Parts: sequence; structure tokens; C-alpha cells
Amino acid sequence: MKTSTNRRITLRAALLVAAGLLGTACGGNGTAGASSGCKTVTTNVAASAVRFSGSWPYSNADLANTREATGSTISSANVSRLAPSWTFKLTGKAAAGVRPYGSLTANPIVQNGVVYLQDLDSNVYALALATGKLQWEYRCDQPERSGPGPNGVAVADGKVYGLTPTAAFALSATTGRSIWVNDDLLRTGQGTFGIQPQVANGRVYLASQYGSGSGGGVLLALNSSSGAVLWRFNTVVGPEPGVQSLGVGSGGAWETPLVSGDGSVTYGIGNPYQTPAAAIAKPAVELYTDSDVNLDAATGKLRWYYQGVPDDFKDYDMQGSPISARISGLSVVIGSGKMGYVYEINAGTGKLIWKTPVGAHNGHDKDSLHALEHRSMLKAPLTILPGSLGGVLTDLAIASNTVYVATLDVPLTYTNLNLATPTKAAGSATGEVEALSLATGKVEWDTRLPQLPLGAVTVSHDLVLTTLYNGVLIALDRSTGAVVYRRHLPTSANSPIAIAGNTVIVPAGGPIVRTGAGDPQVVAYTVR
Repeated sequence: MKTSTNRRITLRAALLVAAGLLGTACGGNGTAGASSGCKTVTTNVAASAVRFSGSWPYSNADLANTREATGSTISSANVSRLAPSWTFKLTGKAAAGVRPYGSLTANPIVQNGVVYLQDLDSNVYALALATGKLQWEYRCDQPERSGPGPNGVAVADGKVYGLTPTAAFALSATTGRSIWVNDDLLRTGQGTFGIQPQVANGRVYLASQYGSGSGGGVLLALNSSSGAVLWRFNTVVGPEPGVQSLGVGSGGAWETPLVSGDGSVTYGIGNPYQTPAAAIAKPAVELYTDSDVNLDAATGKLRWYYQGVPDDFKDYDMQGSPISARISGLSVVIGSGKMGYVYEINAGTGKLIWKTPVGAHNGHDKDSLHALEHRSMLKAPLTILPGSLGGVLTDLAIASNTVYVATLDVPLTYTNLNLATPTKAAGSATGEVEALSLATGKVEWDTRLPQLPLGAVTVSHDLVLTTLYNGVLIALDRSTGAVVYRRHLPTSANSPIAIAGNTVIVPAGGPIVRTGAGDPQVVAYTVR
């Protein structure tokens, strides 16, 4: 793989992609039948005459979040025949992109021959899987001013569920017409939405992020038929001194939660947004930040939590979508986050089974522990690796007792310990894809990449696929990690991919400006 001629990922881009502070709203009030400030445009409701087989029904392929494309026909035997089959280009405000992240950061959903997706202006699209032609559009034009999302939609029982920064909505999957809107969900200081929700058992699971008030960001469950709130869970026990002194928000969640068959839902929680100086002077564990939090799905009552980094001050997050798996008859949850660790947790008790560092580390993994023990000796300048971008920024995949993970290797430096995030780039922006044993956490192989793998990782038979930030779709051999397929995209990519049957759907949102770059678009590659 050739190194990109444009390795520039600006510091601002790195920090904002990591922090993702959101803004703006999409008007309206009330619940069912209320106006949201958005409107449906019907283009071609009639289904395409050609039906492509296969689906990607959930944001991470299934409710267990495994990202294994079980219905895919793509393998090492035919991946070389992947070729473009259609392109859908964004128009209007969304075409301008939401710099520096691009216009698209969420996973497409594929059901019944239709591709559903949402852009960072909160607009929802329904496209024919066979042709890419627009069936309908729910246009909001309400951008997430300061953050990369990922927003996105869930599809269940003939409805499409999505979010604007301050409202939740349900649409008809066939026509895009509004069924209900609820923009009375968040209280003052609870932040804004920037998550791709999950829907199961009559409930919509979502979360806000970056809450600056008491309780921080909030986890919620809504009635899927009406949008009414069923329960709330505050992600900050506080008030803790570091969080309150900084006042820029903490907790909440921004990756799709795990809905398990045991009646629970598990969220990966964000960081407490405190400075190193505050965390060292007044250390506190800052529950439930940087944790996997397991709740009763019906009531929102806490069952257990596992905290990866107590007293975090590096903007790390344990945000990754938790994954449900079984090993030797034991149910486990796999967690991950920007601290650059993968954790295996007992699904019934929350007890840690193993944890494995992934990606590059420079010896500062115990900084928060030392602060809690009142023996920190940190001084500026302080270079951290993983940096605040990650570590593990995107979601993992599991198949056949192996965990696959993409990591980002971007060292960053604090020039002043009174800053909430490091402000100076301290090296190149590269990445890795690794395979770990589900049983032991041992690294089975590790492939280094010349750019940031931001397309998550997706398993299709004997392949692991992802995309690179500079606009390349790659496939790796699951057994060895060797890169066996590369294709340049029409523009750069900052979104997970979906695989449905013989088709790979790639949102290429164009976060990087480069010579010859195309417009923000969705591209389908099909095995011919």
C-alpha cells in the first residue's frame, strides 16, 4: 500500500473528531404528530424492479454488534472483482460537508432492498440497493456544528428511527413520512444527541453526550410506537471537582449500545473532560465515565459497570459499541475505547476477564492511576500515545473466536496541563488492524497501515474490510492480516461500511480536501 501523498490530518480535525462537541437543534415541540422543522420529499416510492439479496439490518450488523456480514457472498475468492455499481451524491447544504469530518460518519442500514442512511446535517435518505436511486428523503438541514456524530438511523418494524441534535423521530420506512417526533427529551446541561440508536423489543435506545450539568450526558429508552420516555440514566454520579471546574461536559454515549438476550442493554460511556492539572490536584474516579455500563433494558436500573480508566484526563472514552459473545459456554461483553485497550468482561457480573493493549503506547497508561494514588509527577510538555483521537476510535468485529480491531496511532502533546485536550501534533497519523484471541486476548496478528483506518472493521467470510481516512477501501486476510485488496475511493472516508450480499456500501463523505476529490457521496461496490 502506498503512503498517502496527503498525510495531513489537522490538529483541529483530530481533536474535534475525538471530542465531537455538538450543537444546533431542529425546532418543534411535543411528541406524536409534532413538527420537527424537517420535511419529507418523496422521489420514487415504488420499489426497484431488481432485487439485490442480502441485508445489513443493524448499525453493527446484528444486535450483538459483531459486525460479521453473515449473509455476504464476498470472500478472497471474488474480492478482486469488486467494482463500482452505483453512486449517490449528496446535494444542498449536505454537499458542502461538515468540516473537518466530512458529510457522512454513520453506518448505512440495509433492509428489504433499501439502503437507509443519515448525513451530518441530520438528513435521512432511502436508496434502492440495486441502483442507488433515491426513494425518499427526510430533509432537516440541521448540521452538527462542532462534532462528528456519528448520528445515523435504526430500522425496525417498518419504521426508521433517527435523531437531530435535540430531537428523536420515527418515519415510515416505505414513504419517509413522519410518524412521531419528540424534541422534549433533553434537560438543560444534558448535552446533545450524536449517536446511531438501537431499536429492540419495542424500545429505542439512545443517549446524549457532553452533558455539562448535574449528571452529565444521559442514557434514554423511548417507546418505539410513541416516542415517550420510558427511563433515563445519568452517566455522571458527581458532582466531582475536576468535571465541575472545567464545565465543558462529560459522560453520555456516542456509539450504538448492545442489546443482549439476557434483558440488558450495555453502553460505552465517554470521558469526564477534565484537565490533567484538575485530575492531579483533586483526583476522583468520575463514575460512570470511561466505562461499560450494563442496565436493565426495561427499567434502566444499573446491573453492573466496568470502568476502564478512572480519573481520565486525556479525553480517552470507553465509547466503543460493546459486543456480546460466548467463549467456552460463558457469556462475555467485549469493550474498547480510545485508551487503546480491548476488555473482555463477564456479562453476568461485570468482572474483568482480560484486557489487551492495542496500537502504539508510549508508557503513560498508568498516569490516571498515579494521580488517584497522589503520586503523579507529570509535567508539561506531556506527549501521550494513544492520543485523544485513539487508540480504538471505531467499532470492533468478532467472528470464530477472534476479535478484530482497528487502532489509530496519533501522538499528541500537552503544552500546558491546564488544557482539556493536547494541542500539538507529535508525530505522523498512522494505524493498525489487529486480531486477538477471544479466549485469551493474545494478539494473533498485527498489520500496520500508512493512514487512519476509520471505516471500523467488518468481517466477510475470510476477509476483514475497512476504509482509510485518505480514501481507500482495503480487505485483509483474516488468518494472516495481509492486505489482499485495495481500491481508491472517489473521495476520503470517515464512516463505517455495510456489506449486503455481494455489495459493499461505502459512505465517502469527503472530510479531506485534496486535488481531484469528489463530492460527498455513497458508493456501492458489487462483485461482478
